[in-house]
Formats: sequence, C-alpha cells, structure tokens
Amino acid sequence: MSNRVSWDDQRTFLAVLEEGSLSGAARRLGVAQPTVRARIEALEQALGTVLFTRSVNGLVPTEQARALADPVQAMARASDAFVRAASAPPGEIAGTVRLSVSEIVGIEVLPRMLVDLHRTHPDITVEVSLSNASADLLEQEVDIAVRMHPPKQEALVAKKTCSIPLGLFAHPDYLAQRGVPASRNDLAIHDFIGPDHARADLQVALALHPALTRGRSVVRTDSHPAQLALARAGLGIAVVQVPVGRADPLLRPVLPEVQVAALDTWIVTHQDLRNVPRVRAVFDHLVTEFARFAQDP
Repeated sequence: MSNRVSWDDQRTFLAVLEEGSLSGAARRLGVAQPTVRARIEALEQALGTVLFTRSVNGLVPTEQARALADPVQAMARASDAFVRAASAPPGEIAGTVRLSVSEIVGIEVLPRMLVDLHRTHPDITVEVSLSNASADLLEQEVDIAVRMHPPKQEALVAKKTCSIPLGLFAHPDYLAQRGVPASRNDLAIHDFIGPDHARADLQVALALHPALTRGRSVVRTDSHPAQLALARAGLGIAVVQVPVGRADPLLRPVLPEVQVAALDTWIVTHQDLRNVPRVRAVFDHLVTEFARFAQDP
C-alpha cells in the first residue's frame, strides 16, 4: 500500500460513502463526476483494495470501506474545526462558530436569538446544525450544543439556563368545532397530534392520559416542527413548548393549568474552546437568551 494518500481523495471517499453515488458526491463537492471517479480510483490504487461495488441501488461500500468510515469522518471533523479556528485573528470576537440544536429549537426559538447576536457581534458567523441527535463535542464536530440533558464527559463545560415548560395547544378553529377540554379526561375524545416511535415523547403522551396512545393519535410523527405545523393547521391538539405556543397567533392554550413536562436546557462546549472569544461570546449570549425565553409570558 502506498503511504501517499491525499486528503482530497479521502474527502471524496467520504462524500461517496455518505451520498451513495458518484453523482451525489460530485454535487456535494462541487466537482465533475469524472473527477470523483478518478479520485476514488486513485485512492483504491493507493490502498490496494476495492472500496465500492456497483449495484442497482448505487455504490455499495465494501467491508474495508465501512472500516474506514470512522477515521475519515474524524478527519473531516478535525478539518472543519481547523478552518473554524483559523476564521479569525487570535483575541478578536469574530470568525465562525458551529452550533448544534434540535430541529424545533433551530426553527422556532433560535432565529430571534441570532438576530440579537448579530447586532452585538456582527463579525461572528454561525453555522447551525439541526439534529435531534447529540453532536460530538469531544471530537469538535460542533463548537457549542444546546442540549436537553447535562453532559457526562468531564472535558465538556455546561451551563443550565432554564427549564422550558411543555403544554397543550390547538388552533382556535379546531377548538370551535370540537370544544375546549375542561379536564384531562376530556382529552380522550379529542384528536391528538402525537409521536411515532420516540420513547420519551410516547411516555409524555401516556402520562397525559392513557387514551393518548399511538392508536388514538390522528397523526403520528417524531418531528416536533411537523407536530407544530399540524396543530397550526387545525388538525388537533399537540404538545408544544409553552413560550413557542403562547407567541403563536395561530394557537391557543389547552388546559393551561397542566404542565405536561419541562425540558431542562443546557448550553455546552468543550473546555478547550470556552475561552476562545468567538465561542465565549456565543455561549454567553445563548445562556442569557434561553433564560429569557423560558420566562416569556
């Protein structure tokens, strides 16, 4: 095996591995498809092994390719972190900060916070990764994460900002047609927009009322933004973050005296990044903003 393996070839390998085709990798990398093919062939020659086989569904990674997935993904994360670290001169509150948040937070909560951040620190660029899965802060896949659970790793620095209450909300047209529930027992005769497979969300629904099972839901989805959109459309009652529901002109609270649950919210970063000016500025801004968000009437 040759020891001369370029990062461009490895980056191309990762793109093909994740996209499943030469054309998909070419679009992702912004290069021509023959260039992708040539780089994969060069990598296979350097490694002395076949990395992909063709099938009716595209390119299938070989066992050797799957074994190389973790190290090449780690290299990609390190490369991205390198670029972010070099995005501003030392000591300046400027450059790129990569932030991981859940879908619902990224769509419904974060935008207003970023407007205020940009006014205060116009030289910071924020990259937002929307995912309900926890990003790898130890590998610096992101610089900061907003999480609903405290980190367990000692190398991570976390600040609990608030507990976001969850409540029930519905569109006024739905409530006009079906009536307003007066108690938890009334939920059994209403249309519920509930989770599909998410265990924690299923437990929340069951705790509200035993009738709110998978079979009782008028629509089932684990996407919280989709649940919110369905409630806005008037399809039924959904569990919504209370500050989001109260701020929405298309929604009305249902059984407002009932707090369905609360989401403890933490801002987390790696200890090596805590005092980097751009990271510290975003971290501190989010701590303040989330505490304010949870207190909004």
